[in-house]
Amino acid sequence: MTYRTIKVDTAGTVCRIRLDRPEAKNSLNELLVAELLDALDRHQASVTVVVLEGLPDYFCFGADFQELTTTAAAAGERTEHGPERLYELFLRLAIGPFVTVAHVRGVANAGGVGLVAASDIVIADDTARFSLSELLFGLYPACVLPFLIRRCGSQKAHYMTLMTMPFDAATAASYGLVDATGPNGEALLRRHLTRLKCLPASGIARYKRFLHALDDGLTAARPSALAGNREVFSDERNLTLIRRYTEEGILPWEA
Repeated sequence: MTYRTIKVDTAGTVCRIRLDRPEAKNSLNELLVAELLDALDRHQASVTVVVLEGLPDYFCFGADFQELTTTAAAAGERTEHGPERLYELFLRLAIGPFVTVAHVRGVANAGGVGLVAASDIVIADDTARFSLSELLFGLYPACVLPFLIRRCGSQKAHYMTLMTMPFDAATAASYGLVDATGPNGEALLRRHLTRLKCLPASGIARYKRFLHALDDGLTAARPSALAGNREVFSDERNLTLIRRYTEEGILPWEA
């Protein structure tokens, strides 16, 4: 399968999926989300480990504001952001019958943090930076928060949402967002894969089903997360701030 926004490589029971939108800092658009879901569909029966990674400078910058504003202008109407497929992607990473490993280098912002928080294991090198910038635009990370709270707890997720500032891999590890960090992320990844490749597919699938049954909060949170996402992306003031940023490069707090 040839994809436009990702590159997929399989070796044995390990599938490595690399986000590949360098022109957009690996931001999430409809095509990228669709291709990630398709890649998971095609490989989940034959692999036990899925590694999700980005480019050296950008893991994922979050939602593609440029696509959002372009679509709105073309339609000549208010844009309603459709979060269903994005939440489905996060959910698949979290409860799918495989071990998901996020290998983070560079910037992981907003929805990029969602991809990280939804993963079973997170490995970050010293270049990694994490941030939730949504509230600066009057938004909030509705689809990210259920997964981030599961990983870090409600207060740390609350703090990250309010502060909006970037923090490094060591801080992310202290918050519980990152599991392993060091100067060489690729070496860390190889060491983890050496162990993870030994796990049988049936054992992984049963274990993750059991784990989700113990706490189905991610599924229960879906309606509220989708409703919250639609609300903030249909607010005209928020959309004005987004358009001003994408068209003129003016940040929300600037006059």
